[in-house]
This record gives sequence, C-alpha cells and structure tokens, in this order.
Amino acid sequence: MSVIDDLRALILGGRYAPGDRLGEVELAQLLQVSRTPVREALRHLQAEGLVEVTANKGARVVEYPAADLETIFELRARIEGLAARQAAVTATDEDVARLHEVAVALGEHAGRRELDAVYRLNAEFHQDLVRLGGSAVLAQSISALVHSPILLRTYSAFDEEAMRRSVNHHIEIAAAVRAGDPEWAEAVMRAHLFSARASLLGPRKRA
Repeated sequence: MSVIDDLRALILGGRYAPGDRLGEVELAQLLQVSRTPVREALRHLQAEGLVEVTANKGARVVEYPAADLETIFELRARIEGLAARQAAVTATDEDVARLHEVAVALGEHAGRRELDAVYRLNAEFHQDLVRLGGSAVLAQSISALVHSPILLRTYSAFDEEAMRRSVNHHIEIAAAVRAGDPEWAEAVMRAHLFSARASLLGPRKRA
C-alpha cells in the first residue's frame, strides 16, 4: 500500500476522527516514512475531500456537522427515490440486466470487504439509475449531494449486517425496476439510503 492508502485507511478506520489534527511529524513516525510523502498524501486526500489543509494551521480531518449529514441523506432519499421510480418506467430489458449484473458484482466484492471495488460499483449502480430516469435536473441535483468522503466514511462504518443489507437493497432495486414497479423501486431506494444514514450517524434521537 502507498502512504496515501495508509493514511486514508487510518482516517476511515477511525484512528483519526473528524476534526482531528494531522501532524506531519507524527504521521511520518507512525507510517515510518519521511515527511515528504506524508505531505504529498495530505494534498491528495485534500483533493478527495477527506482532509483540509490550512496555511499556518496545518492539516485536519474534514468534519461535517451531523445536521448537514442528516439533510444530505434526507434529500438523497427523496431525489434518488424519484430517480429509481422513473427508471422502473423507462428501463429496457438490457438496462435491467446491466443493473442486476452490477448489483451482483457489488455483492461479491462486499463479501470480501473490497471497499474500493464496492465504492466504484455502488457509484456505477446509482449513476445508471439516474441515467435511466432520463432527467438532467435529477442528475444535477444528485451530483450536488453526493460527496465522496461521506460515501467512503459510510462504507467504512458498515458492519457485516449493514453491508449485507446494502447489497440486498441493490439487488431488490434491480428486481423492482425489472418488474416495472415504480412504487417498489422508490420505496427500496429510500430504505437503502436511510439504512446507510443509520450506519454512519447511529440511532436517531427520539422525541
């Protein structure tokens, strides 16, 4: 693994929490490298959105307020639910076969905890659904809400049960699209995103 991969794993694995400072000297000692590759890794992870580097203050792990994350998942559930609904109406047999193929491949990689592949296939699945919906407005709205560091953290927060549930959601969404059932497709997509929210943020506050 590269220094970039090692540092990303430390952040996503919880060694460094959102808001924590990332000192170059400490990281160089921890990773047993010089400060130069650490500095390069921090710049790379800044481009990914995981790290924030500020002049004269150094680097820290990006922090998203819980309220903002709640809003992001709520909006995604509504908008991507609509995209799934529309896909169930417009998808061809070929489209459905492709969706199912991606969902199955995602499940295979998830079973081996190959998170890079899971992340890539998840993005492909969701992008295909949006494309099948045929709405540029939906595509633009979803693009504005999907933050790669949030998705990476979400997958890293999945335990075995949550990962299995996510895999099953993808397969069921493909089945709903195959059935041409917009209500079913929308309902599962919303459940899928609310399940991911629970994995990342934990139980919701009760009144």
